[in-house]
Amino acid sequence: QMQLVESGGGLVQPGGSLRLSCVASFTLENYSIGWFRQAPGNEREDVALACISSGDGSTDYVDSVKGRFTISRDNDKNTAYLQMTSLKPEDTAIYYCAVAGYPIATKYSYAYEYWGQGTQVTVSS
Repeated sequence: QMQLVESGGGLVQPGGSLRLSCVASFTLENYSIGWFRQAPGNEREDVALACISSGDGSTDYVDSVKGRFTISRDNDKNTAYLQMTSLKPEDTAIYYCAVAGYPIATKYSYAYEYWGQGTQVTVSS
């Protein structure tokens, strides 16, 4: 069974940091990975905050998180990470990881086949 399990969310003050993890129950090596989020009262965004390719490990970010968030992967551990720094209240959301069976990552949600259940991140003083 293809499962993704996110963890690492929580309550953090503005300016703080969190590292989210996404553990796969399958071999992650051949999948591209994306992180998405759903803010309170909104639908899940269609564009990944960050994505990383399976082939060359190249990454891409939306402008709102560039320089603050870093996506990475450890294929030996079948785990992806999202390091988040300089967090803002508007980063409050449920964060989801997802995987796509393409070597080159895309930001767009339609390409992603398997999704985790999400982890809550709340940025508040």
